[in-house]
Amino acid sequence: MRTTQYLLSTQKETPSDALAISHQLMLKAGLIRKLAAGLYIWLPTGTRVLNKVVAIIHQAMRKVSAQEIQMPIVQPGSLWKSSKRWHDYGLELLRFQDRHNRDFVLGPTHEEVVTELIRHEINSYKQLPTLLYQIQIKFRDEIRPRFGVMRSREFMMKDAYSFHLEQTSLDQTYHQMHDAYCDILKTLQLNYRAVEADTGSIGGHISHEFHVLAESGEDSIAFNEHNTYAANVEKAETCSVLSIRKQPHLPLKQVMNLEINNINTFMQHFDISIENTIKTYIVKASDAIDSLLIALIVRADHTLNEIKAAHLPEVLTPLQLATSDEIQKQIGLHHTTLLGPVNLPIPCIVDHTVSHMSDFYAASTQPNQYYTGINWDRDAQYLRAVDCRQVLPGDKSPDNKGILSIQKGIEVGHIFQLGEKYSQALQAKAINQQGKLQPILMGCYGLGVTRLIAAAIEQNHDKNGIIWPESIAPFSVVIVGLNIDKSTDVKQAAQTLYDELQQHNIEVLLDDRQVSSGIKLADMDLIGVPHRIVISDKTLKKQEIEYKNRREKTVQYIPINTCLTFLLRQNITQCSQ
Repeated sequence: MRTTQYLLSTQKETPSDALAISHQLMLKAGLIRKLAAGLYIWLPTGTRVLNKVVAIIHQAMRKVSAQEIQMPIVQPGSLWKSSKRWHDYGLELLRFQDRHNRDFVLGPTHEEVVTELIRHEINSYKQLPTLLYQIQIKFRDEIRPRFGVMRSREFMMKDAYSFHLEQTSLDQTYHQMHDAYCDILKTLQLNYRAVEADTGSIGGHISHEFHVLAESGEDSIAFNEHNTYAANVEKAETCSVLSIRKQPHLPLKQVMNLEINNINTFMQHFDISIENTIKTYIVKASDAIDSLLIALIVRADHTLNEIKAAHLPEVLTPLQLATSDEIQKQIGLHHTTLLGPVNLPIPCIVDHTVSHMSDFYAASTQPNQYYTGINWDRDAQYLRAVDCRQVLPGDKSPDNKGILSIQKGIEVGHIFQLGEKYSQALQAKAINQQGKLQPILMGCYGLGVTRLIAAAIEQNHDKNGIIWPESIAPFSVVIVGLNIDKSTDVKQAAQTLYDELQQHNIEVLLDDRQVSSGIKLADMDLIGVPHRIVISDKTLKKQEIEYKNRREKTVQYIPINTCLTFLLRQNITQCSQ
């Protein structure tokens, strides 16, 4: 491809609304252009990268015998009503009516549609297991699209669905897809972690996320140094094995008439560390207990993990913090800063760490009153101790192998064991080997195609632009001819090398524009072509060309008659014919 025939579309200025590095560079390098909030046009350079990512995914899906299908992005609302997600999914589900006033949605995912398909196509164990996938545009009506294609409203996704009659079969496919996703991310040369995760609105009971590590990530993931444990911090477990609670040494004492409004003032007044007090969250209770509200208590230096808390049977789902009026009615206080368990008129559930505390300090249920020397059993009781706090760097790994580190990650994939959630709702059943009709077990496996590209840029860039992993670079080699419009020698040498590389199926870009050498070199660094050849009258006089790898700072001068051999030794990706 020649740049004079190519819509290169680079730009110098960074749009003011582009906050993420990947968003900035995708716009500057001419990969995408914004059409509306969360909607992007993919230009030729971006499309070339997109097609390479798609090809890698197709190859991985072929290895696990997945069959490609295509489902409509427009889906009947009746299916979503049958699965109970018409309301539960939230405002991201774009609902509309056709001319006949029938409800439809723009698909953010396809569990309902594929289950409806299987309901009609599969009726016997002899047809199972089966694994179907598609690579298709999705739409989620994000309230605040941001970070370019990392959180856009329209995006490309690979979603796969497996169907089984036995749990062992589902387990096997789930592990195969887990490994396939790892292979895809390795092929893309990305630093990633596969982590245990919450199932969220998709449902099911087993789930893993795949995160590309980057400081710009919106998720935090916890893992140990041995790579034997990894989980989203929403799911990450804390070790409950602590030392035995110390015996009380202090009597319970009530301190009156103190106006303390924050934790720092509290600690200074009593001359205690933050580990000697607690933090209480008042939330709405479920029907599992005889109370409208329940107190969830963590140590003051910890944070309540709302995902873990929401799964407690005593807590109303979804998790809802009590209002000031509700707290006033049940407890007699408008504020719950440092509120403790002594004489608390609602049940308490405490984190394991709190259950091991003794002689601790907290606020009374009365205004401006505090307790010192609080001890469990003697002064207060709790319903039970659970793991309900967020993990912290330095916590012991739950598998007892090292300590946890926490890093930011960009979620690019999510896999689930759905079980019978959708097959029960949509009546997708098959006859088993015993001749009985049973609901089909399902797994689903999502991978964000466009988000992968943004994540790759977040990990691979410098001040000059993108540094593509070799496998997905828009071009493998760029030939920059300096003064190519004026020098016959440069034009001929560039053309000869260009033809030779094409004959070897190497994707090469020949920069034959009539612009300055500075613009050419800056543009090629910006779009991130891995291998750059510069040909000029100066190098030709020495029978050489200038070579630079995008990941390196120094240049090399290569004899022109060995240039092709040299490039072929660089493990340059060759395209298929």
